[in-house]
Amino acid sequence: MHRKTLWSSLRVAVLTSLFYASVLHAEFVDPKVLDACSGYSATNIKASGAVLTADLLLNGEGCNVFGTDIKKLGLKVVYETDTRIHVKIVDAAAPRFEVPESVFPRPTVGGRAISPRSAAIQFNYTASPFSFSVYRTASREVLFSTASHPIIFEPQYLRVKTTLPSDANIYGLGEHTHPFHLPTENTTLTLWSRDSYGIPVGTNLYGNHPVYFEHRTTGTHGVFLLNANGMDIKLTNAGGTALEYNVIGGVLDFYFLAGSTTDPTAVARQYAEVAGRPAEVPYWSFGLHQCRFGYHDFVDVAGVISNYAAAGIPLETMWTDIDYMDRRRVFTLDPDYFPLNRMREIVDYLHSHDQKYIVMTDPAVAYLPGDTYEAYNRGAEADIWLKSANGSESLGLVWPGVTVYPDWFHPKITEYWNKEFELFYSPESGLDIDGVWIDMNEPASFCNMPCTDPFQQAIEQNLPPPRSNAPPDPNTPIFVNSSAIKVKRDDILNPPYAINNAAGALSGKTAFTDSKHANGLTEYDAHNLFGTMMSTATYKAMLARRPSKRPLIITRSTYAGAGREVGKWLGDNLSTWEHYRISIAGMLSFASIYQIPMVGSDICGFGADTTENLCARWAMLGAFYPFMRNHNQDTSTSQEFYRWASVTQAAKNVIDIRYRLLDYMYTAFHQAHLDGTPVLHPLWFKYPKDTATFPIDLQFFYGDSILVSPVTQEDSTSVTFYLPRDIFYDFTTLAPVQGTGAPTTLTNISFTQIPLHIKGGAVLPLRAQSAMTTAELRTRDFEFVVAPGTDGTASGALYIDDGESIAPPSATSLKLTFKNGRLSVQGVFGYKAEGVKASRVRFLGVERAPRTVRVGGKAVVKSAYAYDAERQVLDVEVGLPLTAPFNVHYT
Repeated sequence: MHRKTLWSSLRVAVLTSLFYASVLHAEFVDPKVLDACSGYSATNIKASGAVLTADLLLNGEGCNVFGTDIKKLGLKVVYETDTRIHVKIVDAAAPRFEVPESVFPRPTVGGRAISPRSAAIQFNYTASPFSFSVYRTASREVLFSTASHPIIFEPQYLRVKTTLPSDANIYGLGEHTHPFHLPTENTTLTLWSRDSYGIPVGTNLYGNHPVYFEHRTTGTHGVFLLNANGMDIKLTNAGGTALEYNVIGGVLDFYFLAGSTTDPTAVARQYAEVAGRPAEVPYWSFGLHQCRFGYHDFVDVAGVISNYAAAGIPLETMWTDIDYMDRRRVFTLDPDYFPLNRMREIVDYLHSHDQKYIVMTDPAVAYLPGDTYEAYNRGAEADIWLKSANGSESLGLVWPGVTVYPDWFHPKITEYWNKEFELFYSPESGLDIDGVWIDMNEPASFCNMPCTDPFQQAIEQNLPPPRSNAPPDPNTPIFVNSSAIKVKRDDILNPPYAINNAAGALSGKTAFTDSKHANGLTEYDAHNLFGTMMSTATYKAMLARRPSKRPLIITRSTYAGAGREVGKWLGDNLSTWEHYRISIAGMLSFASIYQIPMVGSDICGFGADTTENLCARWAMLGAFYPFMRNHNQDTSTSQEFYRWASVTQAAKNVIDIRYRLLDYMYTAFHQAHLDGTPVLHPLWFKYPKDTATFPIDLQFFYGDSILVSPVTQEDSTSVTFYLPRDIFYDFTTLAPVQGTGAPTTLTNISFTQIPLHIKGGAVLPLRAQSAMTTAELRTRDFEFVVAPGTDGTASGALYIDDGESIAPPSATSLKLTFKNGRLSVQGVFGYKAEGVKASRVRFLGVERAPRTVRVGGKAVVKSAYAYDAERQVLDVEVGLPLTAPFNVHYT
């Protein structure tokens, strides 16, 4: 059969007409009209313990603005914990799409009966017209209220609107490149995954996280809408500040989180109970990663590894983009440019030097029936491809040309994906990768709408692109130096309410929304889940390869809960100072709100050309991303850190700091895995009553106690930043710095420096020396830095295990506490770090020389400690193995 017969003339005509209809369709309905709708009335109300149910009956004919209002809804309210209320509104007569449990497991509800009266928040309602509110039990402060904003529930349009305080502090609702503190004036946040090169402000990007935290001086709470359909979330202050959901399908499934009146991080832990706690990641993943789209061949890749070593810059993991593939086909190696024997030589070299290797794995598989391309043939035989409405394979256009997409709901998808990983990434005969990088999983397509002939577009777009250089001599020496819901088809492709999708039609630059999954779901409903489902399949495939080891998987497209298995990079940014700055807000959103803490931006920028000064500053900032990777585009200037003298020095300086702090951050990640406590903190997390901190997103706390205040203006050597009214210590000099609650300016900050301060009240576990690899770092001794708070006390923690096992056979978990001149190190000493000691303790803020110093209760000679009166630092040599409790005390 000729390939084009798959695309019937009828489909072409329908798609063409719908495409142009979608371009023209952008109907505006005045919010006042929507607020004047008759809404619903609650009847048959039943309350029993922690559960309330009711029927919601439509008042009159309803609004019918984007379809016919559904006559009868079902309401169920459950007090699931003392701090969480689950409110769900569904069509009472017919099932509708809900996020499958297999994608988003629902939180476990404990066996203890919850008394609504004793809960931290309360659900309240008005029966007719129906509205509801959520308020704090103790203060009766209203946190969410639909009063005066009737619920609209139509087949393809759901609307819920809540009033907000006039000065509302809203964070979350991403993925986006708005400020971390969201503007409440005329802001639309669209959730619909798309390939978004350049991450433009004000558009939908790769991921979807319909959760927000609202912070007030009276407390912090959270709201999560468990709905994966496309939506616009609007923040407006016209006629009063409000937040409005406009959703094109599914149900209303809200989780209201009480948070806390004193500790903003409590709401993060409560959200982790719903979305899942972050994955524990391997120790080595905190090292420096290097990648580029545009490494020409294996010689190029090996040269980068050698040049990092020659420059003395620690390189932990080498990455390779799609360049390695044969004609851009996933699960292949180009036999001329990246032959298997030479690639295995590179991997063996890296592993012999305690370094790692990662390559790109895309979801789209080249559509090549009748060819010898086995990744396609095995998938076709198992029939695991996403299907078009007519039952044929749903076709897209990606790097290898015309492609098909795996159906992540297919019952055989795990078997297929595991097999491809087993074969291609085989340690014995293939490419022995250490982690996985997932891209293009929105899913992306280059096909221009109406995309009636992807084969012709592949020709016009020259896909797959040809190589621009001749292949190297294969003998070139290297390392010489070192449930289904049926909806009308036209509604699926062109719904009556058009969300603000920057790609135009819902199917623009992605899989068609009328594509079908094996379980009957359409991409209209499941689109926003594609990336996370690929992540889950990849996590399983890596576990099948290495059953006992934690996978490192970095993905582009995410849905709520993805952090249970993967980390995230913030997509195709640009080499601009603006993108350098906004990377902080993006990182804070994922690490402190969305529970995806292994996050970072492409350091020095992906697209366009960086400059030496920008790359130096970005190297300094990037060392305080949890995920630290330099990556750029094939058409941009190469930007490996060793290419400029100042950037080389900046990278060496800051990686020294990052690696000395690595166990401090590793401990923070372990705690996040246990209970969802964030690993990064906006300033208002620490100073919730200080209104000056609420909009700050150019500073942040790395871990619990390291305040990072980077220089953010182009080519500047000074920075003005905020120090709250508290005691801090300069990270470099260790001298005390009194915060005054006013802006502070530092000058003469070279391009190889970054301002860092230790928040008072911390005991930091640092490695005494850095290293060239994290394996070497694990052999270094520790030193403890004691930075007392204004009350004279300090505390910290240290967690050590083997750094890679899913279930470590042993672990050391220490509590570090300081009071009245005494540091106490206690806990569980299970993991035996051979030869690693606590070499010294550094007490900060010591106002006078000590009379005596004791280690383990025994006085030490004066030569074993030193006091610096100018910096107020007392250094004490300890030299004790980390195998038993000890204390260090001065008077």
